[in-house]
Amino acid sequence: MYTPQPENKFTFGLWTVGNPGRDPFGEAVRHTLSPVEIVHLLGEVGAYGVNFHDNDLVPIDATAAQRDQIVRDFKQALADTGLVVPMATTNLFSDPAFRDGAFTSNDRHVRAYALQKTMNAIDLGVELGAKIYVFWGGREGTETDAGKNPITAIERSREAMNYLCEYVMDKGYDLKFALEAKPNEPRGDIYNATTGNMLAFIQTLDHPNMVGVNPEVAHEHMAGLNFTHQVAQALEAGKLFHIDLNDQAFGRYDQDYRFGSVNLKSAFFLVKLLADNGYDGNLHFDAHAYRTADYDDVKAFARGCMRTYLILKEKAAQFKADGEIQALLAEINSDDGELTPFMGQYSAAKAAALRAHPFDRAALGRRGQPYERLDQLTIELLLGVR
Repeated sequence: MYTPQPENKFTFGLWTVGNPGRDPFGEAVRHTLSPVEIVHLLGEVGAYGVNFHDNDLVPIDATAAQRDQIVRDFKQALADTGLVVPMATTNLFSDPAFRDGAFTSNDRHVRAYALQKTMNAIDLGVELGAKIYVFWGGREGTETDAGKNPITAIERSREAMNYLCEYVMDKGYDLKFALEAKPNEPRGDIYNATTGNMLAFIQTLDHPNMVGVNPEVAHEHMAGLNFTHQVAQALEAGKLFHIDLNDQAFGRYDQDYRFGSVNLKSAFFLVKLLADNGYDGNLHFDAHAYRTADYDDVKAFARGCMRTYLILKEKAAQFKADGEIQALLAEINSDDGELTPFMGQYSAAKAAALRAHPFDRAALGRRGQPYERLDQLTIELLLGVR
């Protein structure tokens, strides 16, 4: 029942299952897999697609001949496994050149190099079939506000996005951009720290219709925010172009745990939101296996991400079909229609009638909502006893 199918559109990045388990305090514990090996691993576990940063696939110092051979081999692996490339992105954070950011760097040469690198990476992504291009500004921030003007940083970010939108339009690419927010790490503070920040920023661009968001569970949880609410805002705005799924203890560093492994109820409401609103985009697991894992356990990790999503999707359907739960929701949302003439679109007549309407404030204050019962039923459903 919980075997992934192509229509689920489950994807992983080369950097996820290919992560060798290195962390700031320890060296790699797994040998490095080639992109071709990673594609075959993902094919084995039943993934739909594979995503990449430019330098996950082609090393930053590769020659043109090396680049062409790597891409040929990668295309062959895709053909052999049936995997697709729905999304690509640029690594603008690892190389020392980006130590003070890429698009927001105080050094104009760095900003220009970042544009050049991104245009080349966009070409590569489009060549391999990507329709979404993600921007995560991992170094676009600061440790001290003495060193960088935040308004200037916003202006530089806007200039870069406008430039790259024009590049895509000029080339005739069928490509949309998705901006990924994160509050901190690896910089002390990163600009446009939340999905809400990104949604506001997008409206200031020259081509806002080309640009949406790529929210990530861990990044919003790092800020102590409700991820489901962030995704809901993006959905309501028509800006959920891509989504990164993982898990994260609130307030910790970027843990990138297996989806649903920490905050199960939060994961459930996220899956329910996506299912209830007909989201049919890619579901990308931007997560890493534990450092203790060998590659057999990495495969278990990848299967677990997809299996948990499918289980929670089934639970969302059960929630919708549960008579007692739906009766409580109907009670909570009951409406006798008395106030319908006053509500909806404003008119002077409606406002006058509403101002004249008598309300029993004490009665309103006495009315309770059975949220405790509803939440307990949700817990019991997730625990498998309903």
